[in-house]
Amino acid sequence: MGLNLLLVFIPIAVALDWYDANPVAVFAAAALAIIPLAGLMGRSTEHLSTYVGATVGGLLSASLGNAPELIISGLALKEGLVDVVKASITGSILGNTLFSLGLSMIIGGWGRERQRFNPTVAGMSGGLLFVAAVALLIPAMFHFATGKEREVSMEIAVVLFVTYLLSLLFTLKTHRQLIQQGGHDTHASAESHEASHEAHWSKGKAIGVLAVVTVVIAVVSEILVGAIEPASASIGMTPIFTGIIFLALVGNAAEAMNAVSFARKDQMDLSFGIAVGASTQVALFVAPVLVFAGYFMGKPMDLHFTAFEIVAIVLAVTIVSRQTSDGECHWMEGVMLIAVYLMLAIGFFFLPA
Repeated sequence: MGLNLLLVFIPIAVALDWYDANPVAVFAAAALAIIPLAGLMGRSTEHLSTYVGATVGGLLSASLGNAPELIISGLALKEGLVDVVKASITGSILGNTLFSLGLSMIIGGWGRERQRFNPTVAGMSGGLLFVAAVALLIPAMFHFATGKEREVSMEIAVVLFVTYLLSLLFTLKTHRQLIQQGGHDTHASAESHEASHEAHWSKGKAIGVLAVVTVVIAVVSEILVGAIEPASASIGMTPIFTGIIFLALVGNAAEAMNAVSFARKDQMDLSFGIAVGASTQVALFVAPVLVFAGYFMGKPMDLHFTAFEIVAIVLAVTIVSRQTSDGECHWMEGVMLIAVYLMLAIGFFFLPA
């Protein structure tokens, strides 16, 4: 309920944009408006998934859970802000694996000797993140060797997308019991746990809320995207830094709050599933879909990221895999993850445009 108070920023963002207000104010209002909308979309998707069975429901929740990021990035891609789109992908991976998970470990582990989570999930999630890191390395290496990158990005995007579908088959069907042993595995499972504690929505209400929220997110996202460049220029930040830090945090704020909430209740399986699961979904689902969308929109979108972004992602994947491989964590490990995130953010802030 507290998050829904931010819905007041929807009319504020529309009004500020209508009257051509300061772009920083427009960007801030639109960003704050998207946070509760993303939360509402997640809840409506989860309630709707209860009517279609566990497997289809899990697929629905896992896929539509990324709708806010897809809408924001899709509109940015339509405006030709390819670098900002790539930055938001990088930011989502870094923000979820380092910031959200680190904050969850700190808050959940404070006052406890240690917290435990499913090592099978940790191992598979870490492996999928390494696959994503390799997918970003190959176009860069190909570009350095030949001077071209888009020729391989489409093929790699197809491989990533198929890998994502097979990972869903693994977690939701063939190895469901193994993954769920000792806890819940995915973002969808976490949302189901959350939804079980509130009044169940009817199918009509879930569809209605999902439809309305999708339209409103599209409207607010268009305002947000339109304010990115002028707002960044006004406060002396590059659009890349804005995409990596602010857009990523906005798109994943609701998920981060849920991850922290579950960690505080000593439900680290759910927290881990949200934080790291969201990163794998962005890398294996959102990124390929944006490559496909760029092809059809005539806005070439490739997987050739900057060297700094690639190194940052590889470092994040490496440290998270190292810290979580044993299925245990404590609050100091969370401090380490947050420290790495802050140092990378400082690097991106001073990175030339």
